[in-house]
Amino acid sequence: MSLFESKVVKILEDDLKRNILVTVSIILIMLALSVGPVGCTDKTPVTLNVSAAASLTDALKEVNSLFTQKNTNVTITPNFASSGTLQKQIEQGAPVDVFISAAAVQMDTLEKGNLIVTESRKNLLNNRVVLIIPNDSTLSITSFTDLTNDRVKKIAIGDPKSVPAGTYGKQAIDLLGITAQIESKLVLGSDVRQVLSYVETGNVDAGIVYSTDTVVSTKVKIAANAPDEINAKIVYPVAVIKASQNTDAAQDYVDFLFTKEAKVIFEKYGFSMASK
Repeated sequence: MSLFESKVVKILEDDLKRNILVTVSIILIMLALSVGPVGCTDKTPVTLNVSAAASLTDALKEVNSLFTQKNTNVTITPNFASSGTLQKQIEQGAPVDVFISAAAVQMDTLEKGNLIVTESRKNLLNNRVVLIIPNDSTLSITSFTDLTNDRVKKIAIGDPKSVPAGTYGKQAIDLLGITAQIESKLVLGSDVRQVLSYVETGNVDAGIVYSTDTVVSTKVKIAANAPDEINAKIVYPVAVIKASQNTDAAQDYVDFLFTKEAKVIFEKYGFSMASK
């Protein structure tokens, strides 16, 4: 083979090698694009709309933060209000993925309306209704029956028509037989946190809230517990909403609420996990 022929062969061999390398590179790039980055979990971003009773505000914010730390593709948009208000929003088609009620009746209504994923419904938490007064109160209120005293002028309570704490509070005063004596003193709040605020600011002499609401306040103290017959009924159910566009992520979130990590947070704020 002549020198010229040898050079031609060498050039052809180099071109072939380059073409092979280019082809292999293209194939590798296409494979990488199809399977995603090596060593990373490519999860689709999800936004979960969680509607929860106002009494859960502080505890659930902390639980939500922990959940999103562990599920970085998930963003949680919370909506805190009275359970009755949230129920109506869901009935009217508001975008909700998960609902946590402060009473069974609101969840029962949604279930009857075929608006929740029935098998996702579980009882999550228990709570207690208590009578609270400002820390500097001088009225010597130590029981619900003390509310009948003429010196007590205003008593805050959540609207029994939409606020579970108010419903339970009304049941308590009915059970104790003092409704007629104090009914004219009642100041209705739109949710339990508004009732707490009324007591904190001294705009009322006393208020009926959940015991967990007192955990987040340094301005009030518990004067009395509601009767055991009332507190034994208090339960917070949770369920995935049937209209959710993210039912798998919503169910993952509901499952997380029952983990040991979430339990620690709920108990820190005064809740107890429901027994069933």
